[in-house]
Parts: sequence; structure tokens; C-alpha cells
Amino acid sequence: MATFVKAQVASLSASIIDFLTTLVCTQVFHVWYVLGSVIGTTAGGMVNFMMGRNWVFGAKERNINHQIFKYIIVWVGNLLLTTAGVYLVTHYLHVNYILSKIIVSCTVGIGYNFLMQKKFVFI
Repeated sequence: MATFVKAQVASLSASIIDFLTTLVCTQVFHVWYVLGSVIGTTAGGMVNFMMGRNWVFGAKERNINHQIFKYIIVWVGNLLLTTAGVYLVTHYLHVNYILSKIIVSCTVGIGYNFLMQKKFVFI
């Protein structure tokens, strides 16, 4: 249970970076919301990896190159799921992209990221 709670704290931290980056890209720099979401997801992914490796799963003694490789595989899946989800929810359900990003990110974070990091990346 402690690992799950720490993973949620790391995920929330990464999500804050993700959302702030997305908002700055779209609201300040007027980047298309899908591209802004990709940039945000990238920034959040970097934060999440470092927190997962060093704090959540205590895996800093393990080979970082293998972890990075496996994390990138999982992260690409996250990026595809999140980007497609944000586009679909925003475009077809006519939900604001910010709310779409929240809904999709929470769903993907719990249903995909936590399990893949625990069972594949940081083992």
C-alpha cells in the first residue's frame, strides 16, 4: 500500500508539471492543444521516472539504462493513450481540453502507468 501511495504522490507531482507545461504551451504560446499535451506529457514523464526510480520503487541501485529503455516503452504507450484520449474526448465529446486531459490522465495513470512501472520498469 505504501508503494501505491508514493506512486500516486509521484504521479500527482508529474501531473502538475504536465498540466502546467500544457497550459503554458497552449495559453501563453498558443500551441495546438494536442501538441501542448505531448510536450506536457514529456515533461511529466521525466519527473515521474526520476521519482519512481529514486523514491517510489527504490530502484536506484539497478541498471538505469535498462530502466530508461523500459520506461520509454511504457511512456510511449502512455503518450499514445493520453494523446489519443485527449483528442477523442475533446473532439468528439466536446469537452474542454483541460478537463479531457484530467480525465484521461487519471484513467491512464492508475490503469496503465502504475501497473507497468511496478511490474515491468522498476523490478
